[in-house]
Amino acid sequence: MNLGPVDSSQVPRFAGPATFARLPRLDQVERAEVAVVGVPFDTGVSYRPGARFGPAAVREASRLLRPYHPGLDVSPFERAQVVDAGDIVANPFDIGAAIEAIETAAGGMDARLVTIGGDHTIALPLLRAVARRHGPVALVHFDAHLDTWDTYFGAEYTHGTPFRRAVEEGILDTEALSHVGIRGPLYGKRDLEDDRRLGFGILTAADVLRRGVDEVVDVLRQRVGDRPVYVSVDIDVLDPAHAPGTGTPEAGGLTSRELLEILRGLAGCDLVGADVVEVAPAYDHAEITSVAASHVAYDLVSLLALREK
Repeated sequence: MNLGPVDSSQVPRFAGPATFARLPRLDQVERAEVAVVGVPFDTGVSYRPGARFGPAAVREASRLLRPYHPGLDVSPFERAQVVDAGDIVANPFDIGAAIEAIETAAGGMDARLVTIGGDHTIALPLLRAVARRHGPVALVHFDAHLDTWDTYFGAEYTHGTPFRRAVEEGILDTEALSHVGIRGPLYGKRDLEDDRRLGFGILTAADVLRRGVDEVVDVLRQRVGDRPVYVSVDIDVLDPAHAPGTGTPEAGGLTSRELLEILRGLAGCDLVGADVVEVAPAYDHAEITSVAASHVAYDLVSLLALREK
């Protein structure tokens, strides 16, 4: 029998330690199929810092999550042993050392991970760890931004470059790469041309509006097929009305409802890992962003639990 969350009928939600969804810690169980892990790191940001406080804020906002997911018809904590694996310690003064530490720690965990960032730099080492087990993986990337730029101020490893590095390293399946929610001004048309050459297909925020959730899901599922897939969610894919607490907000984004419904449409895909990044609580209001991110993480946990037999 799996060890589940603290019973809210016995201990009020506002009491006790804020593990994700009040789940047991990794050291309280003998095994774990799915683990939620934090990476409080934001040294790779190009604008507003603060995502290092994201994991704590998302955990706090997750206190209200309940054990049955009606949208997916699954009780994820019964279906799989889900735990909170704490935080990966990453050097805040050395991006290279931080990337190495994240890759090593993620690679040393047997469970499938839902990682809470932190900035989007952390996706690269997480993808490296996943690819060591599964080979090059498909990617569904939710974001306002491409994150396939080459460098910032000559730096190759930042929150705007992880997926270019991942393609260059051969850890992504270039036949199955998708951005969802892209919008806003770019440095030039070449940004799109470079992104296309790397193998990405783009579903913009306007595409989601005009084509609708069901068609977007169909496009993503056709592109992913039966490949192992990693899902990366930058919370700024949401409109600032739904996620003000982030480092690089862009107008015209998805609603939280659209994002959650698209994620649920991926049920049955071979999800091997996921992250939710760029929650910067200093810019949040009434935990709007943290609540949205906690529900995104819960849906990702539920999708992973569905893969367990």
